[in-house]
Amino acid sequence: MIERFDAIVIGAGMAGNAAAFTLASRGLNVLQLERGEYPGAKNVQGAILYANMLEKIIPDFREDAPLERHVVEQRFWFMTERAHTGMQYRSEEFNEEKPNRYTIIRSQFDRWFSKKAQEKGAILLTETTALELVQDAYGKVIGVRTDRAGGTIMADVVVLAEGVNGLLGTRAGLRKSPKADQVALAVKEMHFIAPEVIEQRFNIQGDEGVVIEAAGAVSEGMAGMGFLYTNKESVSIGIGCIVSDFAETGKSPYQLLEKFKKHPSIRPLLEGSEVKEYAAHLIPEGGFKAVPQLFGDGWVVVGDAAQLNNAVHREGSNLAMTSGRLAAEAIFQIKSRREPMTAENLSLYEKMINDSFVMKDLKKYKDMPALLHTQSQNLFLTYPQLVSTAMENFLRVDGVPKIDKEKATVSAMKAKRGWTGLVGDAVRVARAWR
Repeated sequence: MIERFDAIVIGAGMAGNAAAFTLASRGLNVLQLERGEYPGAKNVQGAILYANMLEKIIPDFREDAPLERHVVEQRFWFMTERAHTGMQYRSEEFNEEKPNRYTIIRSQFDRWFSKKAQEKGAILLTETTALELVQDAYGKVIGVRTDRAGGTIMADVVVLAEGVNGLLGTRAGLRKSPKADQVALAVKEMHFIAPEVIEQRFNIQGDEGVVIEAAGAVSEGMAGMGFLYTNKESVSIGIGCIVSDFAETGKSPYQLLEKFKKHPSIRPLLEGSEVKEYAAHLIPEGGFKAVPQLFGDGWVVVGDAAQLNNAVHREGSNLAMTSGRLAAEAIFQIKSRREPMTAENLSLYEKMINDSFVMKDLKKYKDMPALLHTQSQNLFLTYPQLVSTAMENFLRVDGVPKIDKEKATVSAMKAKRGWTGLVGDAVRVARAWR
């Protein structure tokens, strides 16, 4: 006998868990499929959790969620081979009763999130791959076929939360595979360090945390960034660059990470650490213009599978959770009206997400992904070097007249970009930012 559910959720990451929890908490009969050994087994993220988005789903999550540190300081570094020019923001306001941001470890957090969905009634099947969507004679999605014995399962609607490289939607022709210049490959290591050492090195105490994001020579001219996040007993360090850049240059993400770890600004922060984990993951970077069709007859797509990632602000998990929640709320509204899961009715999900911060933010930066990719040599090599040269000239006291130092700085800028190039770059960034 073929089983039937109100909804099937494909994937147990941030978006999938948010959808499964919301659907189950509304009383719907929900099946969640995860091909990993457990939720979070194949997820890689720095990772930062934005509290506001999770509070809308689980208001009291702080009571038992596996949180690492709440972030009180953000550092932005523009790196050359031997230096970095930094900007940072630290505020006691972040030491609030209910902090705004936390570092988390995805393998632990996703299991917790999935368990919460199961407590609401969702059924989870791990180590289960959804091979294809089942469609009726009119093309409406009516279920999935899995790799389990008798693996066809029917549902009124399928939520695709399968990640950026998920094949289920593309095999069914519901969305195209993302292009190589719309996806980043990120690699990450977990370095274990005693909590008291972390607190000393990063000037924090208790559960306070620091985030470092670095651009410049670390990506060797490719569009990409490095990161370092503090956890309770470890730091997460990694780097990600656009896949097409890796293909064109032949560079290895692992080699970039090794170089990043040896940088004079990073090496002391990792001294004496023990590496226990290494992982790689694809991240959507195409922005607004890469977002596919979000709904159809019997299906919706959420999270990374929908290319919902804000590269400018390095936000992904909050967009994923919000899209999963909104998709579930739209499905519940349709179900409560006893209406079919047609494309016309499921367009409610698109309306809800368009009205949210998700699409408003992505639309604001719709031209930024292309700019970062086409101007990567200037933005990630030339300008960090020019800023570093200017800072060294300003700070080094060696008997050279200040007027000569200023002339040297200006000459370096003119030699690298020229006045036309400098003005043109400023205009391009301003246009892409608005």
